[in-house]
Amino acid sequence: MWSRNTLTDRLGLDCPIILAPMAGATTPELAAAVSNAGGLGSLGLGTSARDAAEQQIATFRALSNRSLNINFFCHPHPGDVSGTGEAMRARLQLYYTAKGLGDVPVPRAPYGPFGPEQLDLVLRHRPRVVSFHFGLPQPELLRQVKASGAFVMSSATTVAEARWLEAQGVHAVIAQGLEAGGHRGTFLEADPSTQAGLFALLPQIASAVRVRVVAAGGIADGRGIAAALMLGASGVQIGTAFLRCPEAAVHPVHRAALATARDDATCLTCLVSGKPARMLRNRFIDELSDAEGLTAPFPAQLAITGPLLRGHADPDFLPMLAGQAAALSREMAAGDLVRMLAAATTECLSEAG
Repeated sequence: MWSRNTLTDRLGLDCPIILAPMAGATTPELAAAVSNAGGLGSLGLGTSARDAAEQQIATFRALSNRSLNINFFCHPHPGDVSGTGEAMRARLQLYYTAKGLGDVPVPRAPYGPFGPEQLDLVLRHRPRVVSFHFGLPQPELLRQVKASGAFVMSSATTVAEARWLEAQGVHAVIAQGLEAGGHRGTFLEADPSTQAGLFALLPQIASAVRVRVVAAGGIADGRGIAAALMLGASGVQIGTAFLRCPEAAVHPVHRAALATARDDATCLTCLVSGKPARMLRNRFIDELSDAEGLTAPFPAQLAITGPLLRGHADPDFLPMLAGQAAALSREMAAGDLVRMLAAATTECLSEAG
C-alpha cells in the first residue's frame, strides 16, 4: 500500500503527505488539521519571535497529539547591512511617496538564522520532525537537534546539495523543484535559471543519496503525488494547495488571486526579501523587474519593502507566494484536502496497475 512506508512508520503518519512549513501562512490550526487527518503538519518558525513560536507550538499541542514538524531558516547572517540597498531605496521612494508612507526604511535584518534560542525551543518541545531551509545549522547545533531524537530534513535544489545534506547526517532530503512556491532552499552556489524542475531533479536525487527523499514543487493532486512516488520519493511536501484552506493565514486578496491563477501566473523574484522566491506576478514585480540586482541581503530587504508591500490590501503590491500549480488549488478544509489527496493517489496508482 503506497500510504505506508518506512517514512510514515518512522514519523507515525497514516500517509506520506507533508504540509509545507510556509512561514506566515501556516497556522497551528492548519498544521493540526493535516496531522489529525494522517499527514504531517508543519509550522514555519523561521521568521517567528520566541514567544510567538512558543504559542504556535502550544496551540498545535492543544489541537493534536500527532506528529509535528517545526521548520527554521539557516541563511548566512547578513552582518552589518548599513549602506546596502541604497539604489533599491531610491527606486522605491516614488511608491512610498505616492502612498504617503514617508521615507523608505533603512535595511535591517528582522530575524536571524537558527541559533541557541531556536535550539532551546527544539530541546524543550521535542517535535517529531525538525526541518531546515537554506542548508543546516552549525555542526554542534545540528548534533544537539539530532540528539533530541528529532527526524531531521532539509531542502535541496540540486544533486550537489542533496549529497552535502546526506554527508552532514540528515534523515531525509526534500527535493525542491524550480516550480515550488516560496523561497528556493538553495544554499550552495547555483544559478536559479539552471535549476531543474521537480520531475527532472527528483529521480536524480533519489539515485544520488541513500536517505529518504521527499518531493516538493508543483504537487497539488493525486496525479502529482503518484508521479513523485514512482520517481523515487518516499513522501511529498505540499504548500500552495493548502493556501486556500480556511485554516491558512492568507489575505483575502491573495486567496482571490489563487482562485483565478493560471499556469503562467508566477515568477521568481528577489525583490521582496533579497532571495529568490516564487510568487504571483503583480505590478510591483513587473515594474521593478530590472532592479533584481539592487536588493539588500536577505532578509534585510524585507525592512525596505515591508511597509509598502504588507501594509495594504493592494493586489498590485501584496506579496502572494505560490507555486506553478496554483491553478489546481481548491477551497476546502485542510483535513478534507488530505483525505481527498490520499484517495486520489490510491485511484491513480490503482489505474496504473
